[in-house]
Amino acid sequence: MLVDSPPEKRAAAAPAPPRRRAVRGLGLLVTVVILALVAAASIAIGAKQLSLGQVWHGLFHDTGTYADVVVGQRLSRTLLGLLAGAALGLAGAVLQALTRNPLADPGLLGINAGASAAVVTAITFLGVTSLAGYVWFAFVGAAVVGVLVYALGGSRGATPVRLALAGTALSAALSGYLQAVMLSDSQALGTMRFWTVGSLASANNHTILQVLPFLGVGAVIALGLARPLNAVAMGDDTARALGAGLGRTRFLSMLSATLLCGAATAACGPIVFVGLMVPHVVRSFTGPDLRWILPYATLASPVLLLGADVIGRLIARPAEIQVGIVTAVLGGPVFIYLVRRRRVAQL
Repeated sequence: MLVDSPPEKRAAAAPAPPRRRAVRGLGLLVTVVILALVAAASIAIGAKQLSLGQVWHGLFHDTGTYADVVVGQRLSRTLLGLLAGAALGLAGAVLQALTRNPLADPGLLGINAGASAAVVTAITFLGVTSLAGYVWFAFVGAAVVGVLVYALGGSRGATPVRLALAGTALSAALSGYLQAVMLSDSQALGTMRFWTVGSLASANNHTILQVLPFLGVGAVIALGLARPLNAVAMGDDTARALGAGLGRTRFLSMLSATLLCGAATAACGPIVFVGLMVPHVVRSFTGPDLRWILPYATLASPVLLLGADVIGRLIARPAEIQVGIVTAVLGGPVFIYLVRRRRVAQL
């Protein structure tokens, strides 16, 4: 017997009218254009003012001049922002669908805390100080916590509530560990104080190549989960009636979120609000259908992250404000407004 579900959830499985599909498709194109403009601004704007001619020369005719080196550094920073933003947005959308909680983000399942705990352990006890060194520790920490959350959440019998409770419990335990270690080690405190803010300033091609395979695999898995997660969103009984494998879908969702968030957090630090706010905003336009939410979140999240990075460079010139601070300042009030709206986008 099929279990009745709210109209907005039944709509996820129903085909959209042709006009609405056309509007959504046009919206994707507009988002791509906006993303291209923001990426161009990220390359052109910084502490050193560059003309369009210098940017063009650095991108396509690099001869090693100072301006060309600056353009190359900004290009790496922009590429990392694109990848990290897409990963955080995509992971946030998957986790919100998995937990049926529009306020879910990587922090809810302890992934950020796992990465942070691994980094502070590497710095304090193993003497690792470079980004290239502790990026792997951050990823392993996120992966270990992801596995623990899934195991504590019941493995094949995992439910949204159990996963959220397991993630919250592990986050609390790891936060205590972090505070204890950092207060006893001044070097760890100094390094972690910068890393935990979240920044794209240390981006380089080596870091991008390190995290790219994990981001690619995570993105492929996440995008392939759109239909199963649509079924899961309508409730366990309905999902079973529709033939969705609940255990498999939840395991793959946790795997994709861990790969995406672990790699992004390892490279940039834990950047807040991107994975939380963007899927929520996207859902208000696309509706609950994850076949649209996931691509939109993948494209819109880098717009927010790169835009915040550009703002941080502009308002503190010639210095800069880390992107994690800007996203928190921008995201907090906007998200409060969205939550308090009369019609909040539902899962």
